Amino acid sequence: MPSAPNQRWSMDFVSDQLSSGRRFRVLNVVDDFSREMVGQLVSVSICGRQVARFLNQLIELRGKPKKVICDNGTEFTSKAMFFWSKETGVELGFIQPGKPTQNAFFESLNGKFRNECLNQHWFRTLDEARYEIDLWRESYNNVRSHSSLNYLPPVEYTKRAA
Repeated sequence: MPSAPNQRWSMDFVSDQLSSGRRFRVLNVVDDFSREMVGQLVSVSICGRQVARFLNQLIELRGKPKKVICDNGTEFTSKAMFFWSKETGVELGFIQPGKPTQNAFFESLNGKFRNECLNQHWFRTLDEARYEIDLWRESYNNVRSHSSLNYLPPVEYTKRAA
């Protein structure tokens, strides 16, 4: 486990659909030390180039992680991500195919996100989904206590660890 913020992030996708039946995806990026949801990208389609751009935006806001853990999805193994890793100096770490338990915390987080946000709303538009997902992330990071963090929210845990 990392011993400070921004040592290691993890990322993965969750899918849902709008009330119209149109599918969309959410890229979740979390700091493995603090459990803080660093960012969530919501779109109908997300390619490797978009993932790289989004990670650059997150780095501008909070600094660069040393490593990002992900599965072997095509978005993460794309040329765009390979070149992003080389340009930024951020190492990409891949779990073994078919072994989501190698990133069990992230699988648990995605389950919480689905139960506490996606399953609680029937989104009519992508903008509505983005709005509700942003509200959930703010609450998750700043209000919701986490037993693994001495019952502190991630942002508060990070402040005390500094």
